[in-house]
Amino acid sequence: MSGATDHVVVVGAGLGGLAAALHLAGAGRRVTIVEREPVPGGRAGRLDVGGYTFDTGPTVLTMPELIAEPLAAVGEELSDWMELTPLDPAYRAFYPDGSQLDVIADTVRMAAEISRVCGPREADGYLRFVDFARNLWDLERNDFIDRNLDSPRDLVNLGMLKLLGSGAMRRLQPKVNQFLKDPRTQRVFSFQAMYAGMSPHDALAIYAVIAYLDSVAGVYFPKGGIHAVPRGMAAAAEKHGVEIRYNTTVSRVETVNGRATAVITADGERIAADAFVLNPDLPVAYRDLLPDRPYRRRLRYSPSCVVLHVGSDRAYSKIAHHNIHFGRSWRGTFDEVIRRGELMTDPSLLVCNPSMDDPSAAPEGKQSYYILAPVPNLERGPLDWRGGLGDRYADQLLGTLEERGYIGFRDGVEVLRTITPADWADQGMAAGTPFAAAHNLMQTGPFRPHNLHPSIGNVVFAGSGTQPGVGVPMVLISGKLAAARITGSTA
Repeated sequence: MSGATDHVVVVGAGLGGLAAALHLAGAGRRVTIVEREPVPGGRAGRLDVGGYTFDTGPTVLTMPELIAEPLAAVGEELSDWMELTPLDPAYRAFYPDGSQLDVIADTVRMAAEISRVCGPREADGYLRFVDFARNLWDLERNDFIDRNLDSPRDLVNLGMLKLLGSGAMRRLQPKVNQFLKDPRTQRVFSFQAMYAGMSPHDALAIYAVIAYLDSVAGVYFPKGGIHAVPRGMAAAAEKHGVEIRYNTTVSRVETVNGRATAVITADGERIAADAFVLNPDLPVAYRDLLPDRPYRRRLRYSPSCVVLHVGSDRAYSKIAHHNIHFGRSWRGTFDEVIRRGELMTDPSLLVCNPSMDDPSAAPEGKQSYYILAPVPNLERGPLDWRGGLGDRYADQLLGTLEERGYIGFRDGVEVLRTITPADWADQGMAAGTPFAAAHNLMQTGPFRPHNLHPSIGNVVFAGSGTQPGVGVPMVLISGKLAAARITGSTA
């Protein structure tokens, strides 16, 4: 970035914006964050209803060292700002044949669990898969993920050649199936492709790293929920001089002669700065904040999801903190949601029970649940979510849970909030999906929307819509990469 960068305005106090602000503050920049909500977090927000508290966005936290990194930029320790507990198991998987499999980060114990459920040969395949996925992460981290990429030429290096040699550019499901032969393990180590907006049958094998990060590196739970992460990051930023303007909506970015000069708020206030980081969903940032410079590239978006926030008087002893309930259909489920734009006829669901590890998430003796069902985004499946479909589908999902062992679940519901693709769109997410642009080949790495504006040299982007992509770890890295564009440091 050319020109002065002494004062930087960050639009949005999401995880990407907060990470950028901390790195910028650590590099000596004066930073102002402008946030429309009364609290930080963006998609990692919080809902309080009737004594229950819910994370409104991600529920799975991996790679806490990526939170520690921006905090370390201002000389702070992670443990001073949030309390993280490793989850054991990371997940509990339930299958339609009645079997279940605990996903454990400790590879020795996990191999024993797979041997118990699927046999010793499958356990051997699991250990070989772990070696493959760990090597994949090591290769991708420095050369592919944790650096700014401007063109495919930036990938011409020894690391990329090693990636190609490992089979990382093949399809994910066939690659997983080279190691794992039991359909149960094949599913539990490939369903994460949905996070990248793809079917495991279509996603590149490079996304086996997502399974590695949560199933091997481990899943953590912050005391107070995932929202405790942005809350801690924001507090650390303010300690080190970052000004956070809450309840302040930016309506547009002012530009003069090809350079941004200020943001204009909905109240008409003008906040001038030398450089700008835009944390809203990238296509929405172009559309709403830079209307005179529209984003002209046609993007393919990830599936969306329906989330049920449930406060209940029912507890279930056989579940874990994170539970995956697989339906009988596998490939057909992805075809319905991604290819045909239809609701799942045989749903696979994620059910989280945060009050199991954090009693403050529910009144005494009660439980909080977060239920996620993948659904088409608004472009792939223009379903009538504003016409009552959300309530009907929520009732259908509650019935599915009762069929899968949550006896009397409907009767125990005290609080129910349903979030649909229409709600995600109202929150400023393109195509009504919180998972941004899908990670197909032409939207991955240097082909993903760039974080440096092509014609406004002092505007950069952070968040899941730009490089490196979707998920808490990648969004935290995006903030670091955005800051590096401004400071000129290597990332």
